[in-house]
Amino acid sequence: MTPPPVDAPAGVEALPLPGASTLQRARRPGIHGRGARLALIGPAFVACIAYVDPGNFATNIAGGSKYGYMLLWVLLGANLMAMLIQNLSAKIGIATGKNLPELCRAHFPRPVTWGLWVQAELIAMATDLAEFVGAAIALNLLFNIPLLPSGLITAVAAFGILGLQSRGYRRFELAIIGFLAVILLGFLYDTLRIGFDAGEAAKGFVPHFDGSDSILLATGILGATVMPHVIYLHSALTQNRVQATDDVERRLLLRFNRIDVSIAMTLAGIINMSMLIIAASLFFGNGPDVDTIEKAHAGFKELVGPSAAVAFALALLASGFASSSVGTYAGQVVMQGFIARAVPLAVRRAVTMTPALIVLAIGVDPSKALVISQVVLSFGIPFALVPLVLLTRRKDIMGALVNRRLTTVVAGFVAAIISALNLFLLIDTFGLI
Repeated sequence: MTPPPVDAPAGVEALPLPGASTLQRARRPGIHGRGARLALIGPAFVACIAYVDPGNFATNIAGGSKYGYMLLWVLLGANLMAMLIQNLSAKIGIATGKNLPELCRAHFPRPVTWGLWVQAELIAMATDLAEFVGAAIALNLLFNIPLLPSGLITAVAAFGILGLQSRGYRRFELAIIGFLAVILLGFLYDTLRIGFDAGEAAKGFVPHFDGSDSILLATGILGATVMPHVIYLHSALTQNRVQATDDVERRLLLRFNRIDVSIAMTLAGIINMSMLIIAASLFFGNGPDVDTIEKAHAGFKELVGPSAAVAFALALLASGFASSSVGTYAGQVVMQGFIARAVPLAVRRAVTMTPALIVLAIGVDPSKALVISQVVLSFGIPFALVPLVLLTRRKDIMGALVNRRLTTVVAGFVAAIISALNLFLLIDTFGLI
């Protein structure tokens, strides 16, 4: 018997569940968990679309154009961090039946909770800036639509994608997976058309920097890859997807979740590395730096051909449409969880997309705005990651799924590295050293 849909966060459509029998089928002889894996795969793909949003295009292209393959090691490290972080976020939802913002509200003092909410809302605006500007650029490149109308079209598209939730969580997830496939195929096509020096690319996995500008770009890449809002969202996607009745079933859910995260984040990593490798192969050392998406598109068209430029623009459009809908979903989870309030989706979207529309309206360089937005996002990562580590290490909250000591140490080290990198960037930017 299939249980009724579990209540979703206020302001977000309730998502019907695959049914309690999913876990039972996974444990029946002869099935070997295959059917359950298919039923449970999905949340990480929704989360991973934020790891390949338009901000990634801007930072990866800028990094590859200016420094060649040098920052590939940053992408690899960021992707490994993402796997750890998203596993912890998903685990907290499975273990507690609550999402990360709800747990922060329950276990932290009210001033701390409100402070976390305020910074999360600011991060949501920076996220929207990247997503809207990226999709607007893509529409402009493909159809010559002016940037401001393109931003409004993106808002409509985001609402349309979110509307699929009313027909069940699977339709929404499949739509996001479809967009991810477009992005992946676009960059695989361009990579195969362009080719690259594998030996030189391998040297990019040796950690090193080349001045403070490379650290700025590395921080932007980190902010574009490890996204604060999906640290909150992933816990909401798993919190009541399947109702486990005991610790054995929770561990089974956690095992399937690890498969989900591993596949999704590996695909995201391949896409991000392809972006940087393509930019390095085409643009590094070949004249002025290609530091904007528009210049990259023109470079594809001139150096490779129109089909490569179209593949690039379509990947960017898919990224902008999908990530903007996921960002709206995450924003609702953040507000409901931290302060137990919700506003109509249209109002929320209007508020968070306003900075992006202002940027498009007044003619600010959109690609530069994208890179700066990713640096802002990087500063928001510790405010999501530190609470996640503090809560997942507590047995009274996590029960049998509490972190092992090694997991807590590694996650704490990741938070410290990100915080130190941001502090160095802040000091360097304001000339304090």
